Formats: sequence, C-alpha cells, structure tokens
Amino acid sequence: MSPLAVALAGLAALASGMGIGRFAFTPILPMMQADGALTLEAGGWLAAANYAGYLAGALTAAFLSSATAIRAGLFGVALFTLLMGFVDSLLVWTLLRGFAGVASAWLLVHVSAWCLERLAPLGRPALNGTVYAGVGAGSVVAGLVCLVLLQFEVEARHAWIALGLFALVFGVLLAPVFTAHKAERRSDRSRLDAHAWRLIACYGAFGFGYIIPATFIAAFARETLADPLRYGWAWPMFGLAAAASTLAVAPLVRRLGDRGVWIAGHVVMAAGVAAPLAFAGMAGIALSALAVGATFMVVTMTGLQAGRALGGAALLAPMTAAFAAGQIAGPAFVSLVLAAGGRLEHALASASLLLLLSAFALLIGGRPRDRSHATAQS
Repeated sequence: MSPLAVALAGLAALASGMGIGRFAFTPILPMMQADGALTLEAGGWLAAANYAGYLAGALTAAFLSSATAIRAGLFGVALFTLLMGFVDSLLVWTLLRGFAGVASAWLLVHVSAWCLERLAPLGRPALNGTVYAGVGAGSVVAGLVCLVLLQFEVEARHAWIALGLFALVFGVLLAPVFTAHKAERRSDRSRLDAHAWRLIACYGAFGFGYIIPATFIAAFARETLADPLRYGWAWPMFGLAAAASTLAVAPLVRRLGDRGVWIAGHVVMAAGVAAPLAFAGMAGIALSALAVGATFMVVTMTGLQAGRALGGAALLAPMTAAFAAGQIAGPAFVSLVLAAGGRLEHALASASLLLLLSAFALLIGGRPRDRSHATAQS
C-alpha cells in the first residue's frame, strides 16, 4: 500500500471506531433526554460504562494481532451501535456501550500501531495527522446526522440505527485492507521507568480533563440554549476542529517535538474546558467546542507518538489504559457532583485545573533528548 492509502485507511477506521463507536453518544444524549429516555445523571453512568469497556479493551489489546483486533473492532462498533436503536432498557444500553468501548479501544491501539509502523520511517508528520483526523471526521458525521434528525424531532433510536449502518459500511469496506505485516515487531521494552510512568499519568489526566466537555458539551448547550438549531452545532464544531487540527499541527510538531505540542495542547484544552465558565451562552460553548476539539486529537496523536518514541509500541497500551481510566473517572465525577447538588460548571473547573497541573508535570519532567528523539520518530 502507498503511504497515503495507509493514512486514509487509518482515518476511515478511526472515524468509525472513535467518531461513531465512542463519541456518537455525545450528540445523541440530548436527543435521549428530549425523548424522556435518559436523565443527565444517568447519562453520566452510561458514558462511564463505555469508558470502562474502553479500559478493558486497552488492557486486552496486547493479546490480539492488529489485523484481528481491527476487524473485530470495526464490526463490533457497527453491531453495538445498531443494537442501541432496537432496545429500551438502561441495563442493556449500559452493556452495549461497554462492549462498544472495548471495540473502540482495540481500534485506537491497533490502528495506531498498524499505521505508525508503516508511516514512522517516512518522517512525514502530516500523514500521521491524516490518520488521527479520522476521529474528528467521524465525530462530524455523527454530529451532523443528529443535527438533521433534531430538525425533524426524530427519536434518538433512529440516530443510533443510522450511525450503526454507517459503521457497518466502514467495516465491510475496510476489513480486507488491514492485513498482517511481515515487518511488524514488538518492542522488547518490558519494564516501565519513572519517565514512562509520568507520561502514562499525564495521559490519564488528559483523559479525565477532556472527557467532561466531550461527553456533556451538547447536553450543557441544551441547558443553556433552547433552540436545537443552535445547541445542535456544538458537537459538529468539536469534530470539525479535531479533524482540522491534526492536519494543521505538523509544522509545530517539527519545531517543538511531540512533547512540546502535547504540553501546549493541555494548556489550550484547559482554557477551552473553562470557557463556558467565563463566557455565557453560545460564545462560551463555541469556544469550548473549538478549543477542546482542536486539541484533544492533537494530544492523542502527539502523546502516543511521544510514548512510542520512548518505549515503542508496547507503551501505547498502558497509556491508552490510563486514558481510559481517566475517562471513567470523568463522567462518574460529574454524576457524583450532580448527585451532591453541584453543577456541571464545578466539574468543568476541576477538569481545567487538572489539565494545567499535568502540563506542568510534563514540562518539568522532560528530558533533553525528548524533543529531538520524538521528532525523529514522528
């Protein structure tokens, strides 16, 4: 396969696995609320179930070959998304979102490994950016589908079915593409040093920090803005910013290295998470969607590339597991705050603070060789 074909295959796989399998719930949540099927507090636990599945997927990813994991992930996302539209039980929804999380984690870990194995020797960060633009592209598709259905006051189950069919088409088209590669090899680094654990912890903080707006921004917009035509744009803006950012950031990666861009991403994301607290109405929501959307896939990309440069492909799974643990804690934290009589704004402030602290930890914990080594591996 040509390098561009590899990058585009990765883009499409992440569009399905992450943009639909993981993040379709965000724009569908306000639709389920409008149907009376789900409260915001129950939505937090449903999201947490998906992230628990994501953690399980990250922990089991190493036991599967890339070709097997990617194919299982593609069809798993399609099946579990489709079934969401055919059941009406919170318990079953929770199980389905958990299984979808497993499939999504397998896709992120193994699509990243499969693509970076083929693209890293080329030294072309723009192609890596193309791969990770898939998450934003899939989020845009999910958001626009929900936006259209909102205009016709369609039930949320139809959104699940429509996006499940999109994912099924992706699976059928992509499954033959992801084959084993004779040059693939595992890293021989079996022990994690203190620096690797710092990266893992900061990547977990990123998971907690971004997931609160990523899960609840559409619902927060619904509480703030009554018009679906206005609040329905929150998630498409988020996804569009995510897709564009990974393509635009290549010059910064060449100049600052993966770690430097990762640190900057945490700072910008922290500002975006706090934006609804500083600016009322659509202004704060739009700033949050754009700032968090523009950085969450940049941080995903540069964090994984920095991890791969330090510990090889073997470090990607524990970083993804830490990320998943942070995501479990985020929605659960929101639900606990709401149950205690707090507001979503309190959770946003906590997430913003944690992102700033993790940026500082990355800054003071760097090694002189990180920048050049990470850039060389990109």
